[in-house]
Amino acid sequence: MEPVAGGSRAWRTQRTRQERKRDRSTSHGRFRWDARLCANRRPGWFCSLGSAVLADLELVTSTISLPAQASLFTQGEDAKCLYLICGGYLKLTAGQHKDRQMIVRVAGPGSMLGLYAVLSHGVYEVSAETLTAAQLRPVERERFQTFLRSHKEAQMRAVQCICQEYRFALQDACRIALSETVAARLGRLLLELAHQIGEHLNGGGYRFPLLLTHEEMASMASTTRETVTRTLGQFRKDGWISIEDSLVTLHEPERLQTLT
Repeated sequence: MEPVAGGSRAWRTQRTRQERKRDRSTSHGRFRWDARLCANRRPGWFCSLGSAVLADLELVTSTISLPAQASLFTQGEDAKCLYLICGGYLKLTAGQHKDRQMIVRVAGPGSMLGLYAVLSHGVYEVSAETLTAAQLRPVERERFQTFLRSHKEAQMRAVQCICQEYRFALQDACRIALSETVAARLGRLLLELAHQIGEHLNGGGYRFPLLLTHEEMASMASTTRETVTRTLGQFRKDGWISIEDSLVTLHEPERLQTLT
């Protein structure tokens, strides 16, 4: 699998027939991007900034399209760009050896990747790989810093996004260290995925795409693949969750929350 990060390396693209048709309808083969009209806009993320600020952000970005299982950037690389996810999902992992990697989280539309690394003039702290075909808006480090200096609203949003990353890391630590049973760890993982990449349903439930294998979920819950399969089966039998067409629905999130 070849990396497709910024710098001197070329972006690898794989377009579906629909994407190629959309390319032909835009100038210079690029997507027309307007975050103000995006259906994936979420409160608290960069794409929910005011219209005038978003218009200036668009001027310093471009659009890229990546296939599934493409490497966006690798842990330890110089952070030359940050990336706003417009569509699709990516897996963030820590650890530079395949047999010693930890999945940090799944990021979806609205997420900004590499924000801390770019602001600190550092390196990427995790690796990012697409789980599905994805559309992203890369922003070069210097251009983004110039953009921030011009917009106080964007400065505050950057702080909020970094705080969100801290909260995700805290949830991850608490899930592993404070949950005594596998059921509790897996229940909290499902709730985290629901809040990070899911939608809230009428009646209090949540729905999100099933993007991780049972083995990957097991690594995040500190257990085995067989135990994940068995525990999910019990959740389904109890009516707390359902899985259909690669979508997970949490019918009883409060039950999952109270597991210890």
